[in-house]
Amino acid sequence: MQHNNDNNIITVEHLSHTFGDKTVLHDINLSIGKGEFVTILGPSGCGKTTLMRLIAGFLKASDGKITIIGQDMTITPPHLRPVNTVFQKYALFPHLNVFENIAFGLKLKKIPVDEIKKKVKQVLKMVIMSDYEGRDVDSLSGGQQQRVAIARAIVNQPEVLLLDEPLAALDHKMRKDMQMEIKAMHKKLNISFVYITHDQEEALTLSDRIVVMREGIIQQIGTPTEIYNEPKNSFVADFIGESNILDGIMIEDELVEFAGQQFECVDKGFGPNEPVEVVIRPEDIYIFEMSDAAQFSGQVTSSIFKGVHYEMMVTSSEGFEFIIQDYHCFEPGKTVGLRVKPFDIQVMKKERHCNTFEGSIVDKLHVRFLGNTFKCDDAQNFTSDAKVKVLVDFRNVVLHDNEEDGMLSGVVSFILYKGNHYHLTVLIEGNEHIYIDTNDIWDDDDTVGISISPKSIQIENL
Repeated sequence: MQHNNDNNIITVEHLSHTFGDKTVLHDINLSIGKGEFVTILGPSGCGKTTLMRLIAGFLKASDGKITIIGQDMTITPPHLRPVNTVFQKYALFPHLNVFENIAFGLKLKKIPVDEIKKKVKQVLKMVIMSDYEGRDVDSLSGGQQQRVAIARAIVNQPEVLLLDEPLAALDHKMRKDMQMEIKAMHKKLNISFVYITHDQEEALTLSDRIVVMREGIIQQIGTPTEIYNEPKNSFVADFIGESNILDGIMIEDELVEFAGQQFECVDKGFGPNEPVEVVIRPEDIYIFEMSDAAQFSGQVTSSIFKGVHYEMMVTSSEGFEFIIQDYHCFEPGKTVGLRVKPFDIQVMKKERHCNTFEGSIVDKLHVRFLGNTFKCDDAQNFTSDAKVKVLVDFRNVVLHDNEEDGMLSGVVSFILYKGNHYHLTVLIEGNEHIYIDTNDIWDDDDTVGISISPKSIQIENL
């Protein structure tokens, strides 16, 4: 996952971080080149801000190494690192005007007054705030305050500018304008930008490369095009833009089966009849009046105009639901033909085929895993205290509204729609996950009870 560049400005090696007994970053490896714009992208709680604070020096890493311009800075305090940070909340000094806010760091460095004036005027021009130097910061709009915060950071000429969700507080139009300004600023300055956001569109618009994170682990690093067109797993595919994600079977090289049909594709290197996941972007499904050109057919269930295109939900004759974006509108109730070209089908290896846990045999009727003892029909073939591998099919995990009704309780942390069912990730105590296929509708952060029947638990030797 490293960026092969001898001109790296930042190198992060095997970086991990814990708060108390919770590990929030797991073995992060990342390189950022000189002048590169890298966005760290992920949902709330994925560890992106922790990573940025470690690079800035506001936190001390539990494990690993941070190198900036060739020097080990893992334990160097923030003010001695050649980086500056722009925070979400701007952190401007309310008692100082615009000029004084920007000049603050230069004064601390005892830079001559004439040079300070020159540098402040230069950056004010760069952030399009030349006429505002005498203004009180409280009288500025959110966008103007953000420009001042960026000016204050770049006036020190850092090697790296860290931006932590800098546009989060702005309205939609202002965000769009500021994105363009930040991109233009990056080109002018030719310094490395490390940008933190949970906004996928922002990441795709601004970045040279994107680092996608989930639960403290890097999922994929790549250019916006690579991340969008060739996601490494279902989380990345689902998180970056709209996607149709379905379970499939790779029949052989360049032939995949999903949604009850076989399709030619361009993917190779899978085993015969290997279970896979298939991603098709909504704009890559052709929709038209029913004809012989159709690979499969479906019925339109909804159609919404989105300004540039129509977004339609279509249920195929095999019962799979697809989201389709097209410039032509097909009304709900209409039967349509559908077609997908081979190179628009992205086939990914399945991350897992069933739930797998380490456990131990209690007696002939019980096995212990996930911190609990479960009845198990399979336990009679093993000796007490034997260490075993426990397998539970996704379909054989039952969820309850009341956590008291289950043997375990957990919180729904990720929901993936697979065309005709939901694949849920449930976080349980001890930072373990259990995965469930269900037709029931749940929401993120729902607290649930979890049951597994004795006949659904399979045991194998470790």
